[in-house]
Amino acid sequence: MKKKVVLLLSMVFICSLGVRSQTNYQLTNVQNAWLSKANRHEKSGWIYLHIEGKPEERGFQHGYLLAKEIKEALMEMSEVWHYQTALDWQWLVQRSARMFNPKIDPENMAEMDGIVEGMKAAGVLTTRDEIVAYNGATEFMGYWWPMVKDTISPSSPDPKKESCSSFIATGSMTSDGGIVLGHNTMSSFYYPLCNVILDILPDKGYRILMQSVAGLIHSETDFFVTSAGLMGSETTIGGFFPFDEKGIPEFARMRHATQYASTIDEWCKIMKTGNNGGYANAWLIGDINTNEIARLELGLKYIGFEKKKEGYFVGSNVAEDLRILRFETKTSEMDIKKSSVARRVRWKQIMRDNTGKINLELAKAFEADHYDTYLNTITPDMRTLCSHPDLDPDIYGVDIPFSPWGTLDGKVIDSKMAKQMSFSARWGSACGTPFDAKAFLTKHLQFDWMNGLLKDRPTQPWTLFKAGEVK
Repeated sequence: MKKKVVLLLSMVFICSLGVRSQTNYQLTNVQNAWLSKANRHEKSGWIYLHIEGKPEERGFQHGYLLAKEIKEALMEMSEVWHYQTALDWQWLVQRSARMFNPKIDPENMAEMDGIVEGMKAAGVLTTRDEIVAYNGATEFMGYWWPMVKDTISPSSPDPKKESCSSFIATGSMTSDGGIVLGHNTMSSFYYPLCNVILDILPDKGYRILMQSVAGLIHSETDFFVTSAGLMGSETTIGGFFPFDEKGIPEFARMRHATQYASTIDEWCKIMKTGNNGGYANAWLIGDINTNEIARLELGLKYIGFEKKKEGYFVGSNVAEDLRILRFETKTSEMDIKKSSVARRVRWKQIMRDNTGKINLELAKAFEADHYDTYLNTITPDMRTLCSHPDLDPDIYGVDIPFSPWGTLDGKVIDSKMAKQMSFSARWGSACGTPFDAKAFLTKHLQFDWMNGLLKDRPTQPWTLFKAGEVK
C-alpha cells in the first residue's frame, strides 16, 4: 500500500510540473531535415550542441536533442522552488507568463516555441509558459520574488544569486597586447547543470558560441564569443534589489544583443533598452576589431559604463559605480570577510603583479586561484577566486557553513581564439577539485533534501571548443 501511495504522489508531482512523457511521435520530413543540420556530442563533462536556421528550426533542434536534460532541469527547478517556498512550480509558471510573455520579441518566442515542439517530438511534453518561466527563473526568483515573498512565504530563504569571478585585460596588461578574458561561474550545486556549449548559427545576425544550460536561449552564466568579434562575460552585482515588472526580461535582451550587435556600443544599447533590473550584472565586453574592452554595470535607474584600449576590468560582485553601490545595493565594499570583497582585493593584487604578462595560461591560473585575502593564506574557501564554500566551516558567519555552492567551471579566451570562434573551458571546478555528492550529503545531513539534486563533478581537463564542431 505504501509503495502505491508513493507512486501516486510521484505521478501527481510530475504532472504538476507540466512535463509529461508521450510516445509514438512520427517526425515529419521537414523536422528530419532540420535535425540533419544539428549535432550533439559530449566531451570532458560538457555537452556540445550545434543548432542553426530560423528561430523555430534551431529551437526544435535544441528541444529534440536535449529533451532528456531539459526535462531533468525543469524537475530540479520545480523541486528547489517548492522546497524553498512551499509553493507549486505552476504558481511560478503562471505568474511568470503574465509578467514576461507580453514583453518577449517574436524571434525569441519562436525559438522557445521550437524548443517545446522539439521536446514533444522527443516524447517529452511541456508548454511555452514553462519554458519562458525556466528561461526567466533567475529574474523571477532572484529579483521579483524577494520584493513580494514576505507577504506570501515569509520564512522562505533569500535566493542565492549567481556570483562569479571574471576579468578582461588589453594593451600593455597582456603579453601580446591583445585581449584576454577569463571567467568562472559560482552558483548553487543543486541547480540545473550549466555544462552546455551552445553553437548557434542563426539565419539572421551573428554566430554565437556560448556556455549555457539545456533549454535556455541565452547563456545564463554569460560567457560568449560572436562572429562580430565580440567576447563577453559578467559578474552579478551583489546585494542588488530594484526591479521593474514592466521592463523587458534580461534573458531576451542578452540573447538579442549577442546575436545582433556588431560593436560594444551597440551591444550595450540593446541591453539598456527596456532594462527591468533583473539579473543585474557588471558586463565585461571586448571587441577584437578595435582591441577595446568595456565594463557595463547595468543597474536599474543607474548605469555605469567605461571603455578603454589600455588596462583591465575585473568583476567580483561589488558594484564599482558609486550610484549603483549606494542607491541600488545593500553591499559593503570594505568588509573583507565577505567573499565579494575578498575576491575584489585579490583581483587588484593579481592585476598589479602580472602587468604585461597576462595570457591564456595565467588566465586559467587566476580563475583557479585559492589565495584568501582575509586570512592571507592559500586556503580554498568561500573568499577565494575559485570559491569553495562547501569546504568552508565559515567560522566568520558570512554564510551558511559548508553551503553546497561555489565555482562550477572555468573559461578563458583571447583575441586569437576569438577570431577562430573558440575558447577553452573546464567543467567541474576551475581548479579541478572534484565534488562527490554522496560523500558530501553523508557528511552534511542538514542538506539531505538535496539528495538526487546534487551531482558528482569529477576532475576534468581544460578543453578547446570551436564553432562548427562535429562529432
